[in-house]
Amino acid sequence: MSPIYWIVIFIVLLVIEIATLGLTTIWFAAGALVAFLAGILGAGIVVQIALFLVVSVVLLVLTRPIALKYFNNRRQSTNVESMIGRQGVVLEEIDTIKSQGLVEVDGETWSARTDEPEGRIPKDTVVSVEGIQGVKLIVKKKEEL
Repeated sequence: MSPIYWIVIFIVLLVIEIATLGLTTIWFAAGALVAFLAGILGAGIVVQIALFLVVSVVLLVLTRPIALKYFNNRRQSTNVESMIGRQGVVLEEIDTIKSQGLVEVDGETWSARTDEPEGRIPKDTVVSVEGIQGVKLIVKKKEEL
């Protein structure tokens, strides 16, 4: 295998990495670059392939967790994810069995239900958002202090 194939593989993987920005092929591009250099220095095809595989896997295993930690730290919560922990007021009695109930949280009206066995929270009760299931907020009656 001519070393030129490794440089072509390197360039293709690099273009894919630039296009996706997902840290998916950068380690394999580095492996292809090492295999290219080995080919230039006269190593056989078996050595080139072995270097490609070893370098790619080692870089993937050792650096991917670190890279993901520092490159994905700007992930923004969606509107729904940011609702967890907020407080709201019951606008329409929540009855989980009848699948009805509305809650207002930060000026927005949401369908709501509770995970409690009774499954009822009266109108005008202050609640806290415990989770989200589908398009409904899972709420719990706020504890009185």
